[in-house]
Amino acid sequence: MRTYELIKDKDDLEAGVKYSRRASRKDEAFAGQKQGQRLVSLDVFRGLTVALMIFVDDAGALFPSINHSPWDGVALADFVMPFFLFIVGVALAITHKGVTNKAVATRKSVFRALKLFVVGLLIQGGFFHGLHNLTYGVDLLRMRWMGVLQRIAIAYLLAAICEIWLKTDDNVDNGYSLIKRYRLQLYVRCGVRGDTGPACNAVGMIDRQIFGIQHLHRRPVYERSKQCSINSPDSGPPPPDAPSWCRAPFDPEGLLSSVMATVTCLIGLQFGHVIIHFKVHKDRVIQWMVPSFCLLALAFSLDLFGMHMNKPLYTVSYTCVTAGAAGMLFTAVYLLVDVYGYRRPMLAMEWLGMHALVVYLLIGCNILPVLIQGFYWREPQNNLLKVIGIS
Repeated sequence: MRTYELIKDKDDLEAGVKYSRRASRKDEAFAGQKQGQRLVSLDVFRGLTVALMIFVDDAGALFPSINHSPWDGVALADFVMPFFLFIVGVALAITHKGVTNKAVATRKSVFRALKLFVVGLLIQGGFFHGLHNLTYGVDLLRMRWMGVLQRIAIAYLLAAICEIWLKTDDNVDNGYSLIKRYRLQLYVRCGVRGDTGPACNAVGMIDRQIFGIQHLHRRPVYERSKQCSINSPDSGPPPPDAPSWCRAPFDPEGLLSSVMATVTCLIGLQFGHVIIHFKVHKDRVIQWMVPSFCLLALAFSLDLFGMHMNKPLYTVSYTCVTAGAAGMLFTAVYLLVDVYGYRRPMLAMEWLGMHALVVYLLIGCNILPVLIQGFYWREPQNNLLKVIGIS
């Protein structure tokens, strides 16, 4: 369950402005944010998401209920990836607010997305070995093409192109005019008719046809479902009547599901537009809370009528519930940090957020544990862990 990072590319995904000062009185807190201030809450929100990623990665094996849902439904771990995508969208709106040369901006976005995709390929394609799989070499016929960073690269690129090319010059002074200005970015059509079960769905079918079954994730999340594990929702031996698809490869960051993942990034982009066009804190909070509540209401309504929340398929209801939760949490962090100035208690989260990619690569992708355990003297047990007295 190696999850989710977030891209902290210094040029492009960083929200650009200086730290806000704590307002001395409550009424002053809602006066507005000065031009040229850094949105600290975005770094804090990113850091909280990194901390959540580390927590669910390490505690998921001990507490299966917080691990990724085996299929339909959502668990705590299922919110990490959408939160990162949401953050990418918010940061994009801030860093692309003054684009003058669209061709240059597009070229930079393509290059940055390509760099991120290549990093993801190196990390998750089989080049770095797991803690218990110290074999060497990469089988190009079986390497995994998609992954967490690759999905974020795709979502980032599509959202960046939308932000650069698909917006009008309309003035913004209320919620309706905001939607009108960026209406071209909101026309997303995504619908698939047919089965949505693990055995047969369009997401898996397209990945098998385009990438080939040998290039997909070999430990599908549905192997922890009741049909596939006697210890469900934890991993375990399959029951005697387990269907054959229980061990079939399935990529949780597949191609078609990454299209819907881009929608989460686009929703974050609209939240970022609020920062650009509304300077008073109270107006920003209203413009964020209303759509967040609407997204949550829509998500539960869709789930009630049969369009279940499902992360592997990245269904519409899953998109809505995770984006709505991200919007509400981001608003809460914004009020706490940027409005009321409680930055000091969040310094650790802020630091994590500003170094999110490095933390993800070292911890989320097992590079640090592999380095610590991979160098030893004569016997594998004589590694750095033994030196510091942990092994």
